[in-house]
Parts: sequence; structure tokens; C-alpha cells
Amino acid sequence: MSMGSLDGEQRKATLAAVLERDGIIRLSAAAEELGVSTMTVRRDIVDMEIAGIVRRVRGGAMPALGPKPFQERSARSARAKATIAEKALRLVPNSGAVALDASSTVAALGATLGGRNTIIVATNSWEVFQAVRRTGGPRPLLIGGEPEERTDSFVGPIACEAAASMLYARFFASASAIDVDHGSSDVSLSEAQVKRQFASVAGETILCVDATKLGQQDVARSFDWEAVGVLITELDPADHRLDAYRERVEIL
Repeated sequence: MSMGSLDGEQRKATLAAVLERDGIIRLSAAAEELGVSTMTVRRDIVDMEIAGIVRRVRGGAMPALGPKPFQERSARSARAKATIAEKALRLVPNSGAVALDASSTVAALGATLGGRNTIIVATNSWEVFQAVRRTGGPRPLLIGGEPEERTDSFVGPIACEAAASMLYARFFASASAIDVDHGSSDVSLSEAQVKRQFASVAGETILCVDATKLGQQDVARSFDWEAVGVLITELDPADHRLDAYRERVEIL
């Protein structure tokens, strides 16, 4: 069966796979891949939005907003996350403590820390804790609290108090969206609160996001640009998609 002869449900399954692979559905590229018109893909995207799978954006669609389990998030944009982790590793100190948030993007960094045997790595994510632990390198420290089942993280007053109980050389955080005017935002107030507590006792906050998050907004504000030291994406720092952010933050 050719791609152009797929029925609606098969096309939408293929589009969902593209979303998982790339983190975004680009209208023209998806139409070419499926061998159908952009109008057909647009109709499929509308159906997927009604089903709560995607949200429409200019030129295509992105994952629907809202908390998602760690495993679902970690499957998306794997190549971009690996590039971001490689860049972020340069900023990890050889001693002291660092903090990592509960994002799958930062988990990719945690999995590369095997050579940093003299640092402490604090996180409010069981999955990130395990990723660091498996490297056999740093000493991982799990920040407890109330389990947020929708994101597989720990949040709430206890998590906030514990997050702020150490001093970190750097805090590596991601976000579900970043906007040139409003900074970074996340899926819930409770997630954003823990991140702000980590940042309050960190020497510098490093924001790690893939390019699909650029120019987007979610529901809970986390950081203004004044609170962010470096923005890391998988893009070349000279990429035109980062032009709007150059006056706001250092880009790596």
C-alpha cells in the first residue's frame, strides 16, 4: 500500500509517529511524506486536536499542552536531546553540586555524567535520579515530596523546601515552552515552583530546550530571562530561529 492510499486512521497514526519522532508535525513535510495534499493533513490535524493529541500551531501541530508521563516525553526529539546534553555537559563543574529538573531533556544530560565522580546531582525526578545513578559517576540525590503522577516528578512544599536546602553551582532546567517576551513556562504551577526553588540557590540557571519549544507558551510561568544565564538548544547558535532571543540571553 502506498502512503498516498492510507485511510484517515492510518494517516493519523503516521502523523502521531512523526510527532513522537520529531516533536512537531510540519504541514508541508507531512503532506510530502504521506503523499497527500496539505489540506488533507490539515483536516487530520484538526481531528487529532479534537482528540486531545495535538495543538495546532502555524505551519503544523505540536503535542497537546498538559502534564505527560516521563516515558512519553523522553521518546520525543531524542536526537535533539542528545545534542543539547552534549552542549550542556561542558557546563557541568568537576566538583560541588548541581541540580537537574524533572524533564526528559535534562535526563539526557544526567545519563552522560559518568566522568563527574566528585559532584552531587540533586533532582526531583525518580527517572533522572536513576539515569544519573546508572552512570556510576556522581552521587545522585533525590528530592522527595508529593508524587505528581502525571509527570513522574516530586512537587509540593516538601519538594520546594528540600530543593532549596543545598547550594548548587548550576541548575539545569528545561521548559514546555519559551517565549521571547515572557521567558519560560511549564505545564503546572507546582512544577514551576520547584524549579524556582532550585534556581534560587543556584549560581546560574541553564535553560535546555529543543527548537520545537521556541515561540510557545504554556500555563505556568517559570523564569523571566533575567533569571536565565544560558539558553541551550540543538540548533547552531547562529541559526535565525534564535535571533529574537539574542538580546535576552547567552546562547550555546
